[in-house]
Amino acid sequence: MKSILFVCMGNICRSPVVEAVARTEFARAGLEVHVASAGTQDYHVGQSADRRAIASAAAHGYDVSAHRAAQVDEEMLARFEAVLVMDRVNLRDIAPFCRAGHLVVPALFLPFAGIATPEEVPDPYYGGNRDFERVIELARAGVRGLIERCAIPHNGGVSKGRTA
Repeated sequence: MKSILFVCMGNICRSPVVEAVARTEFARAGLEVHVASAGTQDYHVGQSADRRAIASAAAHGYDVSAHRAAQVDEEMLARFEAVLVMDRVNLRDIAPFCRAGHLVVPALFLPFAGIATPEEVPDPYYGGNRDFERVIELARAGVRGLIERCAIPHNGGVSKGRTA
C-alpha cells in the first residue's frame, strides 16, 4: 500500500491519532506510505484534535498537534489505495461518499490490519484518559499489522496484500 486514509466520525480523536501513529511507525519501518485522516461528519472541520488525544499521543511520542479536522468527500476517497474506518457506524456513514466505480471499498481498520478482536476502535470522546490510552494501544497494534502486510516481499517490491 502506498496510501491510506483513516476515517472516524469527527476526525478529532481516533483517526488523527491512528494517522500519527501510522506516519511515525511506517517511517521507522522504512516504508513510504502516505497517510491522512478525515471524518464522516462535519462537526469539527478546521478544528484541532481533541486536547486529550493530543496529550495521550504526545505521551507516547506521536505528534497530533498540527492536525486540523477534515470531512471525507468523494475526491478525497479517490486519492487513496485503502480507506480504513474505526467502527461499523463509520463504515455505514462513509457509504454516501463512495460513488459507483470506486476501486477502493472502505474496510474496518483493525480486521484489515489482521486484528481479530476487537473489530472496532472505540470512540473515546465521552470517556476518560484510559479511553484515549486504549486508542493508542489499538492504533499501535493495527499499524504493526499494516507494517507486516506492507513488508511482505512480492516481485522484489512491497506487496499490496489483500484489497480492502
